[in-house]
Amino acid sequence: MNEVQRAKIVLKILNKTYPKTTIPLKHRNIFTLLISVLLSAQCTDLNVNNVTRNIYPKYNKPEHFVKLGRKKIEKLIRSIGIFRIKAKSVYNLSKTLVERYNSKVPKTFKELEELPGVGHKTASVVMSQGFGYPAFPIDTHIHRLAQRWGLTNGKNVIQTEKDLKRLFPKRYWNKLHLQIIYYGREYCKARECYGISCKICTSCYPKRKKPIKTTRA
Repeated sequence: MNEVQRAKIVLKILNKTYPKTTIPLKHRNIFTLLISVLLSAQCTDLNVNNVTRNIYPKYNKPEHFVKLGRKKIEKLIRSIGIFRIKAKSVYNLSKTLVERYNSKVPKTFKELEELPGVGHKTASVVMSQGFGYPAFPIDTHIHRLAQRWGLTNGKNVIQTEKDLKRLFPKRYWNKLHLQIIYYGREYCKARECYGISCKICTSCYPKRKKPIKTTRA
């Protein structure tokens, strides 16, 4: 079985398992989506949602966070990992949006990736989930699953993104990103499936007996 055949199996199982997908990060607008994605680095979506549900009803525009200032932002998000670094990024990002973009989130990868604290993955999530632009955000979890399912042998998320974009039609990218995340959390966990027990793993590699080791992103 080659990677193209495995990709077809993956797509079929994911579409059957998750015919509809919802964005896991709660948000009120594209700006708060951007902030939530930024906060989610090295942190669970659940933790981010628990924190932001007390923030977004009152603070949901760039000017709100500029007015708050770094120290107050730190207090609001201190239960989130590396909160001081993230508070600095949130403040500087908000300031940039107010000063350069009339408080609007830009709609291009280039402009998004130039914002403080925003990398390619964060920009990809905003472009796909916020603006509906075809993108395939790759984090360490999707990187691990793509290796486990035989869709890439890339040693980093950059190569994995290229491989997945090549294997799957563009119209599926935005939904696939979320489907893979949900499937990994529910069925193909790093320390439970090991590449030998979930439906995708057993369908793509029916003869696999030993746990598969994946390369860290």
